[in-house]
Amino acid sequence: MPAPVHAVLVARSSTAAAARLERALDAIRAQSQSVASLAIVVRGDPAPLKSAAEAANASHLIAAPERTGFAGAVELAMERLPEGHVWLLDDDSVPEPATLAKLASALERQPSVAIAAPKLVRAGDRRRIESFGVTMTTTGRTVELAHGEYDQGQHDRDDDVLGADIRGMLLRSDVALALVPDRAMLGADEGLDMGVRARLGGRRVSLVPDARVAVWPPRQTPLRRDYTRRVAQLHRRLAYASSLTVAPKWIALLPLAVWATALALLAKRPGRVAPEWMATFTVLVRLGSISRSRRRVRAFRTGSWSQVDALRLGRTQLRERQQASEDPRRDNPDRLEFFSGGGAWAVLGGLVVSVAAFIALLTWPAIGGGALLPLRHGVLALWRDALWGVRPEGLAEVGPADPFSAVVALLGTIWPGGPSFALVLLWLLAAPLAVLGGWFAATRFTARPAARIALAAMWGLAPPLWDALAQGRPAAVIAHLLLPWLLFAGIAAHRSWTTAGAASILLAGVLACAPSLAPAIGLVWLVGLAVAIGARRRRIAHVVWVVVPSIVMFAPLAARQFSRGTPWALFADPDAADFVHGSAAAVAGGSVNPDGWEALFADLGLSWTSVWWAPMLLAPVALLALTAPATRKTWLAVVALAVAAVGSVTAVVDLGARLAVVDGVRVPVWPGSALSLAWLGAIVACAIAIDGVRRGRRPLAVVVIVCAALAIVPQATALHRGDTPLHSASDTTLPAYVSAQARADGEVGTLILTPLADGTVAAKVVWGTSETLGGASTLERTPVDVSEDDEAVAHLAGDIVSGSTLTVADEVREAGITFVLLRGQDASASAQRVVALAAQASMDQRAGFVRVGETPHGVLWSVVDEPAARGGMDAGETTTAWFTGIAQGLVLVVALLLAIPTRRTRDQARQKPRLIGVQNESREERTR
Repeated sequence: MPAPVHAVLVARSSTAAAARLERALDAIRAQSQSVASLAIVVRGDPAPLKSAAEAANASHLIAAPERTGFAGAVELAMERLPEGHVWLLDDDSVPEPATLAKLASALERQPSVAIAAPKLVRAGDRRRIESFGVTMTTTGRTVELAHGEYDQGQHDRDDDVLGADIRGMLLRSDVALALVPDRAMLGADEGLDMGVRARLGGRRVSLVPDARVAVWPPRQTPLRRDYTRRVAQLHRRLAYASSLTVAPKWIALLPLAVWATALALLAKRPGRVAPEWMATFTVLVRLGSISRSRRRVRAFRTGSWSQVDALRLGRTQLRERQQASEDPRRDNPDRLEFFSGGGAWAVLGGLVVSVAAFIALLTWPAIGGGALLPLRHGVLALWRDALWGVRPEGLAEVGPADPFSAVVALLGTIWPGGPSFALVLLWLLAAPLAVLGGWFAATRFTARPAARIALAAMWGLAPPLWDALAQGRPAAVIAHLLLPWLLFAGIAAHRSWTTAGAASILLAGVLACAPSLAPAIGLVWLVGLAVAIGARRRRIAHVVWVVVPSIVMFAPLAARQFSRGTPWALFADPDAADFVHGSAAAVAGGSVNPDGWEALFADLGLSWTSVWWAPMLLAPVALLALTAPATRKTWLAVVALAVAAVGSVTAVVDLGARLAVVDGVRVPVWPGSALSLAWLGAIVACAIAIDGVRRGRRPLAVVVIVCAALAIVPQATALHRGDTPLHSASDTTLPAYVSAQARADGEVGTLILTPLADGTVAAKVVWGTSETLGGASTLERTPVDVSEDDEAVAHLAGDIVSGSTLTVADEVREAGITFVLLRGQDASASAQRVVALAAQASMDQRAGFVRVGETPHGVLWSVVDEPAARGGMDAGETTTAWFTGIAQGLVLVVALLLAIPTRRTRDQARQKPRLIGVQNESREERTR
C-alpha cells in the first residue's frame, strides 16, 4: 500500500500573505492525489492566515518566529507529522494538478530514491525553467543544471542528480527525519545538502520532469542573496570536511576571503566583496552549527565520498557549460582598424616629428632644465619617496608624499637600470604617444579614418604639449599623455567595471600630475553622475568609483594642507618652477608663451610682429569646432565645447594663482594642463564636425592638421635655436663627491645655499644623492606658517651668510648634515654675488668645516666630525605611515583588478558599439 503523503506548507505573514496562501492551498486541493495531512508553518503573526488555514482543514497551524528560515520551519512541522512521505512547499509554489502523483510514483517505482524533485518553472512564464537539478564543482561551488532556459524537454532524460531546489521536493518516509533540511544553510543550497547526505547514505535524488511546480523568484536583495549563498558554500565545506582537515579549512577561511575578493574584483563583480567577508565572519563564529551539521552527515552516512564525486562537475565540464551558455554574437559593430585606418601611420609621423625636434636628446644621459630634476637611482628608493614617511627634503620632515611621486616612481620603474633616462625617453616619445592616445580617444566619437587621424594628429601637435616640452614641465607632459586615455575610458565608465576601473586609475594619474584640473574634471564628473542617476540607475556605482582612488591618494596631503590652513595649496603644481608666459588673453587663446614667435622671427632676421600668429593659426580649429553642434552628434559636440570653455577659463585662473614659492618667488600655476583639457574639447568637436560632413572630410582634416603643425613651429625648433632651458644633465644635482658618499650611505644630508638676486639666500636640506623629481613636495613649496625645521634651517643659513661668531659647525652636525653647498651665482646680479662671496668667506674661516673645492654645482664644504643620525618617525607616525600605505595600496590594487580585462569582459565589449552617443550605423555609411 502506498505510503501517505503529508504536506508542509511554509508561509510568511504579510499584507499579501493571505492571497499567496490561498493560491498555494488551491493548488494543493487540485492535486489528483490528495494529501493525508497538511501542516502550515507561519513565519510571523499567524492571525491573518488563520481563516485560510481553517478553511483548508489544515491538521497543524504552527507559528514560528519571523526570522525563521524555510529549513527551521520544516523542522518544526516534521516533529508533529505522522509517518509517511513529506512534501515540502512554500506559499510561492503552485504545483500543477498531477505533480504530487508523479512524485509519489517515482518514489514507489525506485526504492533507492530518497528524494523526488519536480521541475520548477517560472510563474510568469511557464515555458522557462527556473530550476531542474543542482550539483557542485570539486571546490564546492553550486551549479544549476538548468536555469532560465526554455523548456523543450532537453533535460527530461536527466534522472540521477546530486541535488535539487528544495521547493516541491517529496521525501521518502523512512528517511524524511534523517534528511530534514539544515537551517544553518540560511535558505540556500538546502536541497543540494539534502541530496549530498542522501547520496552518502546510499540513496539518491531523482528528477521527475512531468511533475511541474510554478514558483516566483525569492524576494531577496542582491546583498542578502550573495551572502546566504556564500554562507551555505563555506558551511558545507566545513561540514563535509574530514576530521583531520576541518581545522585547517576553518583557519583558511580568512585567506580564502582575501583570494575570493581578488577574484571578484578581477571578474568585475565588486558587489560580491561585502557578502564574501560577511559570510566568512558568520561561518567563523558558528562553531555549534558546524558541529551539528557534521553530526547529521555522520548519522546517515554509510558510503564513501566517491559516490558524491561521481556527480560533481569537473573543470572541463564546467568550462563546456559556460561556453555553451555564452552569447555567440561576438562581432563588434565598430572595428578598430588601427593599421588599415591610418592610426599606425599617424603614430609613425608623430615619432618622426619628435625625433626631428629633439634629436640632440639621443646623446644625452639625462635631461635637465625648467622643472626637470633627476630620479632616484634605485626602484626601491623611487617608491620609498612615494610613501608617507620621512621626506627626502628638510631636516626631519615627516608627512605624506605628493601623488605625483607615485607617477614618477612608476615612470622610473620602466627603466630601472637608469631611472633618470626615462625622462629622456619621455621627451622623445611624447609626441607619438600623444598621437596614439588621441587616436584611441577618437574611436569613441567617430568611425571615419579622416576624423580619427585629424584628432590624433592635432593632439600630438597640441601647443600646450609642445610648450611643456620646450619649458621642461614633466608633470604637464604626462598629464597631456593621460588625458585622451581618461576620455577613452571615462566616457564609457558606465558600461562596465573594466572601463570604470581604468578610468579611476587614469584620473588619479592626471590629477597627480595636474591638481589644478580637479575643479574642471570634478564638474565634468558631476555632470556624468547626474546623467547616470537619471538614465542609467544601475550604473551609478561605476561612475562613483571613478573618483575614489583619486580621493584616497590625495586624502593624506589634503588632511595636512587643511590642518595648516592652506587648502588652496592642493592645486599647486608638483613640479613648480618659474616659466615664461604671455598675457591672460594670450593664454586663453591656447598658447602659454605666444612670444616664442618673436624669438623665432628674430633668429630668422625678420622684424614681423608676433602678436597675431598664434591665434591666427588656431582660428581654423576654433571655427570648425563651433560648427560641430550642427551635426547629428549635437549633445556630444556641445559637451566637448563646454569642456573647451571650462579648460580655457581654468587656464586663466591658474595664471593668476600663485600658490608655490620657488627660490623666494611666488610662481603661478602652470596653465598648460588646463589648456590641454581645453584643446582636447576643441579637437573632439573638430573630429565630430569632420565626421558630420558628407564631402571634403580629408581636405578639412588636412587644413586643421597643418594649422596645428604651424602653430608649434617656435616650440619644435626651440632646442635647435637655443631658446629653451633644456640641457644635457647628469643623474644628480649635487657634486659627484656628495653623490658617491650618499650611494654608500643613503642618509647623507646636504645644506644647499642659493644666493638670490634680491640679496637674500634660499636654503634647504636634501638627503641622498640628489634633489629628485619624486622627492619634491608641495608641502615645502606652499608654506604659510614657518615650521620649527624651517626656522632651524633659516638660522643655520643666516649664521653662515652673516659671518656670525657662533659655532655653526656644531649645529650643522647635530642636525645630521654632512655637507654644505653654496650654489653658483649670476655674475650680472651684484647683490647675489656679494652675498655669495660673503658666505664663501665665512665658511672658509669657520672651524669644523673642510673645503672640498669648487664643483660644477657650486662650492662644497664637508663637516669634520661625524654628524648625528637624522631624526625618524615615532610610534604614532609609523602607525600612520602603515595605515596610509595599506589603504592607498588596497584601493589601487582594487582599481587595477577592476581594470584588468578578462575573457568575459572582452566578449561583452565586442557586443557593444565602441562609439558613444550614436546608434549602430551601417558599415557603408561609416566608411563613406
